[in-house]
Amino acid sequence: MIVEHALLPVRPGADAAFEAAFAQAYPIIAAMPGFGGLSLSRCVERPETYLLLVRWERLADHTVGFRQSPEYLRWRALLHHFYEPFPVVEHFTPILGDEVFPVAPDAAADT
Repeated sequence: MIVEHALLPVRPGADAAFEAAFAQAYPIIAAMPGFGGLSLSRCVERPETYLLLVRWERLADHTVGFRQSPEYLRWRALLHHFYEPFPVVEHFTPILGDEVFPVAPDAAADT
């Protein structure tokens, strides 16, 4: 399993519109092969910043399967105009998990 991590800096005052657009975009990503779930959280100290965590079976499920799909164009149209600046997206291999992001015993072998 891979965890995609992105801090999403949303333009000030666009939070409600962003959250509504994300609700529309969710089914797009959820239908992608290798998608294992996501979490979107709003920062308490900086309310214009959101934390997106997405579980993928393999890195290529995100970087190739999703990002190079026709569905990604719709995702991008719904969400990317909210970001200022554009977020850095990174991928992690889980080491320790809980009920939010359980880690399978062989998770390190999936990378």
